[in-house]
Amino acid sequence: MKLHFSFIIPVFNRPQEVEELLDSMLAMNYQKEYEIVIIEDGSTADSRSVVERYRGQLNISYYYKENTGPGDSRNYGMTKAKGNYFLILDSDVLLPKNYLVEVEKFLEQAFVHCFGGPDDAHASFTDLQKAISYSMTSYLTTGGIRGKKNTLGKFQPRSFNMGLSKEAFYASGGFGDIHPGEDPDLAIRLWKLGYDTAFLPGAKVFHKRRISWQKFYQQVHKFGLVRPILNAWHPHTAKVTYWFPSLFLISFLFALVFAGLGFWYVLPIYGIYLLILLVGGALKYNSIGIGYMVVIAVLVQFYGYGTGFLKSNYYIQLLKRDPKSQFPKLFF
Repeated sequence: MKLHFSFIIPVFNRPQEVEELLDSMLAMNYQKEYEIVIIEDGSTADSRSVVERYRGQLNISYYYKENTGPGDSRNYGMTKAKGNYFLILDSDVLLPKNYLVEVEKFLEQAFVHCFGGPDDAHASFTDLQKAISYSMTSYLTTGGIRGKKNTLGKFQPRSFNMGLSKEAFYASGGFGDIHPGEDPDLAIRLWKLGYDTAFLPGAKVFHKRRISWQKFYQQVHKFGLVRPILNAWHPHTAKVTYWFPSLFLISFLFALVFAGLGFWYVLPIYGIYLLILLVGGALKYNSIGIGYMVVIAVLVQFYGYGTGFLKSNYYIQLLKRDPKSQFPKLFF
């Protein structure tokens, strides 16, 4: 199959991010034609004027629609796209020069209907963005299930950097109405239909992620709420590793209690773990300050995800509540 790529980019009130993303696309070294589809999801601060400035340099289609969430906006964009292979991005990413070259080379050698690529922090990112990126992608915190190949099971691509064939899109119906969590849900449904997913190491993006501690906490808390819902929908995909942040919190509380009773020797284990993260972050970015921020990011991530995961398990798995009724804000 001759590949014709269409980038699918939903955006909500982030014109500056769209401008930076389009700038990175202009710098790509891919010589063939490709399409960019931008879907404005009911924004009040839209990207129309930004898109107009790039029309003479890039092949862009721009659509404005009412707010229905990122999953439905991606589906809308894919129905409008002219290509036969969709490259789905978040608006807060930047592309390396060789992104499309790497994607095309991989698909021509080992075609797959759905893939995901890694993410990293660009040198221009803030210290906070770098610390959060490390926390979200390190094997020491997530086991590599976000932004890197999951060695503990089949790879679940994430929609900030996902490839999806036109065939697989129409066969699956695309993204569901849950958010976040619409991307692993789609990957699992694709598996059930007989489609494989793959990790494409060369298709790296630079992902800015959330820009404040509060926004980061809200994001990871929602991730924690969503996972038990996905486990209820797809029980065969549940893994013990999803419990790690919650178990970290619970065991740490017990360690504090035991320390108060004189059994303090367990606490240093947590200190050693956090020290390893501090050193890892400091070495990666050559900054002890970022190393300390990595520790804060990991604690925020574990607390936000862990409490959300426990709460959702209580209502969804134990009480058997309907997810949409219990957590309506997770659905569009």
